[in-house]
Amino acid sequence: MTAPPLRAALIAAAAGGVLGSLARFGLTEWFEVGTGFPWTGFAINVAGSALLAGLAGIAAVRRTPWLGVFLGTGVLGGFTTMSAASAETVVLLERDQDLTALLYAAGTLLAALVAVWLVDRWVGPAERAAAEDAGVDE
Repeated sequence: MTAPPLRAALIAAAAGGVLGSLARFGLTEWFEVGTGFPWTGFAINVAGSALLAGLAGIAAVRRTPWLGVFLGTGVLGGFTTMSAASAETVVLLERDQDLTALLYAAGTLLAALVAVWLVDRWVGPAERAAAEDAGVDE
């Protein structure tokens, strides 16, 4: 697979980014309550990381150059932002919830890495190799 033309890649990434960030915003507005552990942000980051790892298992992503950019860089990049996790950690620190902030920051990273590892095992070596050959990981 060849890389998408620059214009198509930029449009795909921008359109996907809008959708992903709107989805994140909507979920955090709908589900965030109280001043405790930010479960919504945690779940978004872990789920988004797992979904990003699973893109290699989708044949359409391997065949269509702009689809990986749209879904990966765009939608999931806008949906799963570790900068938002950092901001949530800072808010917890400002509220003097130091232990919660530490658990949130470390837990988000650890859970996201475990989710990626699990999905990577599920996708399997044949799909990973096909994705690498197609240039999905670039």
